[in-house]
Amino acid sequence: MRRAGKWLAGVALAIACGASWGGVYEDMVHAVSNDDDRAVAELLKRGADVNMVGPNGESLLMVAARQGKPKMVKTLLESRPRVNARNAFGETALMLASYQGNTEVVQQLLAQGAEVNQDGWNALLYASAQNRMDIARILIGKGAAINATGQNGTSALMMAAREGHLSMVLLLLEHGADPNLRNDDGQTALGLARAQNRREIAALLQRAGASE
Repeated sequence: MRRAGKWLAGVALAIACGASWGGVYEDMVHAVSNDDDRAVAELLKRGADVNMVGPNGESLLMVAARQGKPKMVKTLLESRPRVNARNAFGETALMLASYQGNTEVVQQLLAQGAEVNQDGWNALLYASAQNRMDIARILIGKGAAINATGQNGTSALMMAAREGHLSMVLLLLEHGADPNLRNDDGQTALGLARAQNRREIAALLQRAGASE
């Protein structure tokens, strides 16, 4: 307890003295990772920037979302961070939570205005790649564009087909996924499924009208 108090005092002093945000960021990430929401809340009150980012553009909210820490996400959201900020890879907190399967965090972010549809890679693509069925349903219910594609033209259906996620493929088809879209390499969901020997998925796609 005494050690934690010294740490908090030290970081608070760094904030007060205008020390490098880089060091404060690392300390805040440490607190986030350890679910120390009290320390994070206190430091935010003392002037720490809720939107500070690390070298790859990852914000504190992204860290908490990726690690699946709903209590910490709630604490950070109370300071009104940029919910739709992107890191150096174009990822948002919603995308990271979707990829990791953090359903509660996804719901928290959506409640605070996280964008479901955005240019390039998006949360539904990430959920589909990892077979996060509950999250995909939530995103679709919030208006996720079924046929949106990433920068290389890959759709959620293509991701699910390639990775062998039969239930996800079925869900996406039920909500209007186009089985004949082609990515920038000219590949379709059916072609990707066949390349990975996903026979059951290939058969399902053909029944849905897919052609290679």
